[in-house]
Amino acid sequence: MIKYDEILTSTDWLEQNLDMPNIRILDASWHLPDARRNPKLEFQSSHIPKAQFFDIDLFSDPESSLPHMIPSVEFFSEHIKSFGLGDEHHIVVYDSLGMFSAARVWWLFKFFGCCNISILNGGLPKWLAESKPLSGEISEFAPRDVSLKVNAKTLCGLSEVKMASKSRSSQIIDARPRKRFEGRAAEPRPGLRSGRIPGSKNICYRDILNSDLTVKDVDTLKSLFAEQGISLTKPIITTCGSGITAAILYLALELIGARSVSLYDGSWAEWGSLLDLPVERD
Repeated sequence: MIKYDEILTSTDWLEQNLDMPNIRILDASWHLPDARRNPKLEFQSSHIPKAQFFDIDLFSDPESSLPHMIPSVEFFSEHIKSFGLGDEHHIVVYDSLGMFSAARVWWLFKFFGCCNISILNGGLPKWLAESKPLSGEISEFAPRDVSLKVNAKTLCGLSEVKMASKSRSSQIIDARPRKRFEGRAAEPRPGLRSGRIPGSKNICYRDILNSDLTVKDVDTLKSLFAEQGISLTKPIITTCGSGITAAILYLALELIGARSVSLYDGSWAEWGSLLDLPVERD
């Protein structure tokens, strides 16, 4: 089982190691369409020193009409060069909501085989609450290549989800808030039906977090998934609205030793838009 502090970096550790040459910091802040916030402008105003802005929308498949679909390895490799990331670097990723979009970037790098990456536990809110240093300076590093090797087992497509929903061959867990999962709240993206994938269960991404937006301890997480009848020895698919918060469930499941987990990239943005697919509602 992967240790908690191998995935999650504390704010104190990062502050003490800001000047280490092998540290690269990525601000991966992203917001839902109805939030009306511009994370890049917020980053340019103030961020953790040495951080670079990682635009999740940019690092998505430009050929897909769906949001946040995995790009090709060639596309990812070409666009990641500007961050100056090398195989010797320890990447720390954070976001402005504590734990929201940072887990998606952590998962994205894992998909492309870059495993020396961790998430700032508690993110920018915890950093601010502790009055740690901020900067308005934009850091730049010499472009370079990082080794990539696609780990396809971490990704799940529509055909696999359809099969899992029908046959229950995999457990499907939805990270959206309860009302959206139950179909009692409208989706933030226009044109999507309300409801859930048949047979799926709900563990909202917020349930993974403590009040200070850090990730709950391993024993608490194990109890949370056990209460929903999730077996850690059987295949699991995580999903959400557009593949962002599904990565938080993926993170939690990796922490507690789940054997086989994949993330449904299309998530509800895909399933909810296809009128020939079944939908459950309460």
